[in-house]
Amino acid sequence: MITRTSQPASGAMLISEMKEFAGFPKATQRYIRRSLDVAYGRRDAIECWARDEGEAASIRAQARLYKQLDHLRMQVPDDSGLDMIEPFLGMLITISAFDLGQDRLPNFAAYRFLYERLIGAASRPWLPAAFCAAAALPHLHPDRRRILLQSISESAATAPGWSSREPVFWPEWVEKVDLKAAA
Repeated sequence: MITRTSQPASGAMLISEMKEFAGFPKATQRYIRRSLDVAYGRRDAIECWARDEGEAASIRAQARLYKQLDHLRMQVPDDSGLDMIEPFLGMLITISAFDLGQDRLPNFAAYRFLYERLIGAASRPWLPAAFCAAAALPHLHPDRRRILLQSISESAATAPGWSSREPVFWPEWVEKVDLKAAA
C-alpha cells in the first residue's frame, strides 16, 4: 500500500535516478537501454540497436551471456553468504567483463546503474568486487583498466551497508516524434 509519505520519496528517487542517467554520456545511455532490451526482451534489440554487422554480432554475444541473468538473480548471496560466492561472482565477473569490454560503461557509476537493473538491489554488495575484478582483467587495454579502477570511489568500495530499495527508473528507447505529423 502506498501512503502519502512514501509517494514523495518514490518520486524523489525516480527524479534522482533520471538525473543520474541523464549525466551519463550518450553512448553510455544508449548501451544501458540496449542492454536492458537484451536482458528483458523488451524489443528486437538487433533491429533497434544494431547499426552494422559488428554491433549485431555484439548484441548476439550479449544475449548469449545475458541468458545467465535469471540464474544470477536467483543466486544472489546475502552479504555474508561466502558459501555462494563462486557460482554467483564467477558468472557476474564474466558478464561484467563482457560489458566493460564493449567500452560503453566508462565508470563504476554507469556499471552500477546498469547492474542494479539487470540483477536487482540485492546485488549491490557484490557489484564493487565484480567491477574491480572485471576491470582488472587483461582483455582491457592497460589505460582503460586504470581509468575504470580509478572510477570507483573509496566510499563505494568500502560501504558499510547497501540499500535494498529496487531501482524505479528504467530507461527505454523512445521513438522520435515527427513534429509535422504530430501537428
